[in-house]
Amino acid sequence: MRKKVIAGNWKMNMTPSEAVELVDTLKPLVDNPEVDVVFCVPAIDIIPVVEAAKGSNIQVGAENMYFEDKGAYTGEISPAMLTDAGIKYVVLGHSERREYFAETDETVNKKMLKAFEHGLTPIMCCGETLEQREQGVTMDFIRQQVKIGFQNVTAEQAKTAVIAYEPIWAIGTGKTATTEQAQEVCKGIRACIAEVYDEATAEAIRIQYGGSVNAETAPELFAQPDIDGGLVGGASLKPDFGKIVNYK
Repeated sequence: MRKKVIAGNWKMNMTPSEAVELVDTLKPLVDNPEVDVVFCVPAIDIIPVVEAAKGSNIQVGAENMYFEDKGAYTGEISPAMLTDAGIKYVVLGHSERREYFAETDETVNKKMLKAFEHGLTPIMCCGETLEQREQGVTMDFIRQQVKIGFQNVTAEQAKTAVIAYEPIWAIGTGKTATTEQAQEVCKGIRACIAEVYDEATAEAIRIQYGGSVNAETAPELFAQPDIDGGLVGGASLKPDFGKIVNYK
């Protein structure tokens, strides 16, 4: 039985002092041992949030990282910096990174390989635009993202990864894919992993749904056989995130 992983993606929100205040507010609300709870926070918030989360069930993730260990890459953050700061997870290939910062499937793959090398658990994002969904190429597009993203990743590594399916048209729009749409794509992603690796790897990997997840939609979404939690945006910045974590 795969353990649910519910991650909050804070995006470019929360100053360090605001971040600590939010963690203090959410700590008692997300205390659910049945799920892995992750706060993916801006780089400047990592150290204060790791400190504030000590003694709780909250694990801390980063929102991005570079695919080199060190060097002349002004403004970037390395996997070694993340692990040294106490980071466990890292979001890779979010649609906003792809759209605004020209990330590609190939750069996401480099980051995936580097994350595994440093013992970080990647949360690799994939998802289609509204135009792609209307054109009927949703699974073709997502299969490409998954296959390239996992290139040269071993089966043992893949089993520990998280894939987040986030339909781009449902991020921050208030729109949510129907439960049936979300389950259909997550099932297709699991089938793709089975093709690339084997059934055991496909059964082990955790697949999240993201895209305007809230306290009302979470119970039905997370009850689906191929949805193993959520990558939550705006709702993770509010006390309601506790209701999502305690969705039953």
